[in-house]
Amino acid sequence: MQNKLYNILVPVDFTAKNKWAITKAIELANNFNCNIHLVHVVYNPVFPLIPIDASRFTPYASHINMQACREKLASLKALYKNQLCGEGEIEISLLQGYPQTQLKQYIELYNMDMVVLGLSKFNLLERIISSISISMLARKTNIPILAVRSSGLVSHFKKIVLPLWNDIPVESVKLATMLARSFKSTVYLVSLRNRANAGENNILEKTLELVQSVSTIPVQCFLLEGQNIAKSTLDFSKRINADLILGQTVNEFRLPGLWNRITNKLLFYASKIPVLTCNKSAEPA
Repeated sequence: MQNKLYNILVPVDFTAKNKWAITKAIELANNFNCNIHLVHVVYNPVFPLIPIDASRFTPYASHINMQACREKLASLKALYKNQLCGEGEIEISLLQGYPQTQLKQYIELYNMDMVVLGLSKFNLLERIISSISISMLARKTNIPILAVRSSGLVSHFKKIVLPLWNDIPVESVKLATMLARSFKSTVYLVSLRNRANAGENNILEKTLELVQSVSTIPVQCFLLEGQNIAKSTLDFSKRINADLILGQTVNEFRLPGLWNRITNKLLFYASKIPVLTCNKSAEPA
């Protein structure tokens, strides 16, 4: 992870949730003087799950649909470009194919540094049918993914919570310190108290040493009660009115309970506070 953001990708589907994703991306772009890429992927499944009008897939209908999407992207660019205060620009791109594949290729081709995704209020259905899975995209790329709801727009990242589990999350530390320097934030390192009995308390101390070795940002450390790192982190973040949580896609960051496991309710889907997901390493293509 570098010390600056240059390119932020915002996948758009022309729904309300795009508004808070673009707004948060603009906030970041104005702090780092970086570019925003608004990307829409047109995906026409060969075997749709629900009955639809087959005429949609004729060459003429496809051409009309692509043209309409281009116009919508151009309208979004025009709507938001005046909100950029720095040197960054808004780029728009229209792609065709399977969204996960197309976004992964775009990220690699144009060297994206971060993805910002908007989450809808009814996220259970979204987790089931969404063509863009946060956890899958994070596993297949090496860049952080910021999930934002409408409630995550009101403030800068003044309080950043970084939960610790089995090892020192070096990339998350670099990311947290970069954001904290830009937003003049405080980073809160948290771990579960019961893991201290298993000798894991050194992770907190070693991570603190790492943060202090690369930056002079304010840092506070807390041992949390509970058995689940995701739930304890979320409860703590609510108590201190945190502005950002740095999470991971591993199983430990799934909320407790059978239903949450069935529906794959990871930390970023459960939190009203923006969650920045950093995967340890990307899967091979």
